[in-house]
Amino acid sequence: MKDRPTMNDVAAAAGVSQATVSMVLNQSQAGRVSAETSKRVLEAAKELGFRTNVHAKVLREGRSRMIGFVGDEVATTPFAGEMILGAQQEAWRRGYVLLTVDTAGDGKLERAAVSMMQSYQVAGMIFAAMYHRPLEAPQGLGGMPTVFVNAQDPTGTFTSVFPDEVAGGRAAARVLLDAGHRDMAMINIAPEGSSLPAASGRLQGFVDALAEAGVALSPERLRYGAGGYEDGLLHGTDLLSAQDRPTAIFCGNDRTALGAYHAAQALGLSVPDDVSIVGFDNQGLLMPMFSPRLTTFQLPLAEMGRLAVARVLDGDKEPTRLAVECSLQLRDSVAPVKVLR
Repeated sequence: MKDRPTMNDVAAAAGVSQATVSMVLNQSQAGRVSAETSKRVLEAAKELGFRTNVHAKVLREGRSRMIGFVGDEVATTPFAGEMILGAQQEAWRRGYVLLTVDTAGDGKLERAAVSMMQSYQVAGMIFAAMYHRPLEAPQGLGGMPTVFVNAQDPTGTFTSVFPDEVAGGRAAARVLLDAGHRDMAMINIAPEGSSLPAASGRLQGFVDALAEAGVALSPERLRYGAGGYEDGLLHGTDLLSAQDRPTAIFCGNDRTALGAYHAAQALGLSVPDDVSIVGFDNQGLLMPMFSPRLTTFQLPLAEMGRLAVARVLDGDKEPTRLAVECSLQLRDSVAPVKVLR
């Protein structure tokens, strides 16, 4: 078997010293090597098939060019997998790769994954949740740069990057208020009193924005579900069967909105002519099922992944809480309220 090419082989092919090759390949030339020489070295390395000895580099620098990414059902969920894509793109742009483990919520596997990643001297750790919620950090992280994404560290020890649920709820209210709606309902995605950030935050933002506009959300117009299609169908049917039915419904997620759509259609009502509906999440697998197209909010999954990598590599001095905007996807399910009903 032919020996692997060495830096000396690259130096001989490029007509430079081994020290020059080392500076170029390790990106430490800092103006000491001309652009022309750097290009010649890189071309020689590519032609010879030279690869840097990663293990030796780790020993020298004390860390690898890898970032640990630990998720619970994130890698196996297309919806939340966008976080991995965003993180991977940012890591690659900066010359790093992700070392990804999906634990499926298994704490033992999570601890083993963290230990393994530490043995690889990863540059930092990212802990991701499939849905926005508080997470507990595993023991033994020490001073390793660590960021939570689509999750919050309740202790405030680590930086947390998560969707701005409250602002999203406020924006949903404004969309309907701007269309002239004043008699609105909301179908939330968790039981009453839930601390789930997506449920409590979206509700808080929605109610606050209505109150600022002088509009009250009456108790009978606020319904609680579990975020499923069946909740939208059940509560949508009840709300829209009433003689004084609401002119608009804010659904806490898109699955609930799909149920509300079908409730309206079963009652012979038109979306948006008889009732406007707003969803949340912009779930790609569901969007083709809506007719007319659903007005909803995009969870910033890819952006959160990018920010998490940036925070790990930029070395936050103090833990921060980064609430990332959920962008409005204005489509066809909201119409101006009818004067006569």
